[in-house]
Amino acid sequence: MSASTSTSSSAPVADATRPVAAELRAVAQPPAILGRSMHEHWAGLLYMRRLSIHVTRLLAPTRATPDGVTVAMGLCGVAAALVVTVPALWAAFAALALVQLQLLLDCCDGELARWRGTTGSVRGVYIDGLAHTVTDALLIAAVGVHADGGLGSLGGWTTAGLVAAVLCLLVHAETDLVHVARAKTGLPLLEPAAVVPAAGVVRRLRRALGMLRVNRLLSAWDLVFVVVVAAIADRVSGTLGGTRLLTVVLVAVGCLVAVGHLISVLTSRRLR
Repeated sequence: MSASTSTSSSAPVADATRPVAAELRAVAQPPAILGRSMHEHWAGLLYMRRLSIHVTRLLAPTRATPDGVTVAMGLCGVAAALVVTVPALWAAFAALALVQLQLLLDCCDGELARWRGTTGSVRGVYIDGLAHTVTDALLIAAVGVHADGGLGSLGGWTTAGLVAAVLCLLVHAETDLVHVARAKTGLPLLEPAAVVPAAGVVRRLRRALGMLRVNRLLSAWDLVFVVVVAAIADRVSGTLGGTRLLTVVLVAVGCLVAVGHLISVLTSRRLR
């Protein structure tokens, strides 16, 4: 949903005037972008794209750059993770707000790049990927810190959170190393059919796991909603039981997704 996954455009470079909303939407939110099921988050399609186009309209005549917006997006994710370490209900809602701001900026950086006609920046792709990876891992680790009672009382739950965070990083690496391996061996970009596992049993297992959507817990954008639910459970019970249960679930999901994704990669045509 950012400059890293957008397509090239012949849109005019923004001038000192604010673009008309309809013209901006036609360039910055074309059907080819909004229809990317693998890249467009459900929240973006449901409500955030309706808001982001107006923020992008405010940014268009300014000196803000798409890469600068991407950096701000990453900083919002880091701030959200830091807030989650505080064992309080308000912290969970504050983290939710920060992650929503991150999602908004992730929409805006790509929209601004398409309007300016500057999509395809290698640096932008790198910053965007780094921001998402860091946010996902830090937020998961922060859940473990929260379960221990905060940064002043680190213990076993923090260790469990760090294990889940490492598993999340492993899943990211399993995905990115496919592209690295293909590039190093001179293979072209992946075709969509290559993502489907070749083995019938693995394909059925992948479809079953896809229906459960458990992998979404390793994404900060989805996890933060569960963090709020766990914090509410903590407040009602007067303990940290909800967040501690979430920490255990994250470790289990991390193991399941990391192993399942590795098998999926090795049995598909991604490495051929």
